[in-house]
Amino acid sequence: MIKLERAATALPRNGWQLLPLRFHRLDEDSVVLTNLVGEHVFVTPDELSAVVSGTCTSQELLARLRAAHLIQVPGETLPAELLAIKLRTRMRRLSDSTGLHIFVVTLRCEHTCRYCQVSRQSTAKNEFDMTEETARRGLELAFRSPSPHLKIEFQGGEPLLNFPLIRWITTEAKRMNQGYGKDLAFVIATNLAPLDEEILEFCANEHIYISTSLDGPQDLHNGNRRRPGRDSWEQAVAGIKRVQARLGPDRVSALMTTTEASLGRAADVIDTYAELGLRGVFLRPISPYGFALRGRGGAKYGVDRWLEFYAAGLERIVELNRQGLPMLEIYASIIAKKMLTNADPGYVDLTSPAGIGIGALVYNYDGDVYASDEGRMLAEMGDHTFRLGNVSDSYADIMLSDGLLGPLTESITLSAPMCVTCAFEPYCGADPVFHHATMGDFTGHKALSAFCRRNMGVFTLLLRKMRDEPYFLALMRQWAQ
Repeated sequence: MIKLERAATALPRNGWQLLPLRFHRLDEDSVVLTNLVGEHVFVTPDELSAVVSGTCTSQELLARLRAAHLIQVPGETLPAELLAIKLRTRMRRLSDSTGLHIFVVTLRCEHTCRYCQVSRQSTAKNEFDMTEETARRGLELAFRSPSPHLKIEFQGGEPLLNFPLIRWITTEAKRMNQGYGKDLAFVIATNLAPLDEEILEFCANEHIYISTSLDGPQDLHNGNRRRPGRDSWEQAVAGIKRVQARLGPDRVSALMTTTEASLGRAADVIDTYAELGLRGVFLRPISPYGFALRGRGGAKYGVDRWLEFYAAGLERIVELNRQGLPMLEIYASIIAKKMLTNADPGYVDLTSPAGIGIGALVYNYDGDVYASDEGRMLAEMGDHTFRLGNVSDSYADIMLSDGLLGPLTESITLSAPMCVTCAFEPYCGADPVFHHATMGDFTGHKALSAFCRRNMGVFTLLLRKMRDEPYFLALMRQWAQ
């Protein structure tokens, strides 16, 4: 170790070799260099030129580059070996395969949300409910996954409208798990309007987590998420408070969707979450699926306007933290783990190979199996590209289907055009469903991709703030834990 430290502080001119690195200009005077696992160093354009040409004389800079595995001394192999170990560690999730299994227990819903991504059905149409037989076959497939961790998420429609099946699946999964010994977790994604004491009691006893939707203050939420009585916000807030009181503050989380009406109101959204004791906000853009694309779905804004909204929301969250109120932006916290640690949180949209199928599987109410929830949404629009089979099929047939292996192969960022040379590749991922829906192929044209522009904007924003604001860097390190 002493020998290595000495070498790092006394490298002779032309006394280093470049390891794989990529760079991105953050602004006129600053460039970020990244290696294969996302370790990064900020340099000036002149410093980058000097390092690449072998004329750099700054021992301090060379030491930082060597510590980040961006250069190595000729003849040594340890830096490259460490880099390979870190890359292999990041990829270890692949051997576990699918950990998230989404059961769409009904398409019925009493809401008529402007941006709804699925073909919701009337609360009276029970033919759109999943049956116990379909659920049983879905569970058999889920337990075939080699993942030691299984999360079963109930979705809809409004899943609580088929609560008897949620109860049955939870009980049956726990019974089956006696022979598997997996780490089992359950989540209900609900608007909370149908929540009653029976459901609360069940969730308390079975340690079920609740995920809900909250778009911000009352007028914004009710304008986006409509239901008879025009009281969606009141129902959601009352439900959140009941879950917090009965199950605990950490057992309920909320997601928001950014519509046109949200733009310019980022602080209002954040403050609403803070007032309800919700300590995490996911500032999500609207998705290009389902009813969200229709004229009045709230999707008429571009990437730049969303990035302005995101930056304002992030700034408000930082301000609240400075005031002593802990809060995080969930998307930034996921990226923080990828930027500042060697862990991969496994967030489906930021993984390569893509998270479809190997990150999550969706069992629709009718037994069809999809590579992702977005793939199911495309099917509701008539595009069945990401339908992998049916619960009556074998696990091998589903996981080795061309419908899964094709998009996985074509969307690996380490070989995709433009991704392979992008400094942000270690932080980003592939979204073949998005690119298929918007561009007609799984890889997409990265120079024109809204997915790429949005993520590059977020990465650039976060890196600039980490470079310029010590408090924000400390906050990102905290979020990365």
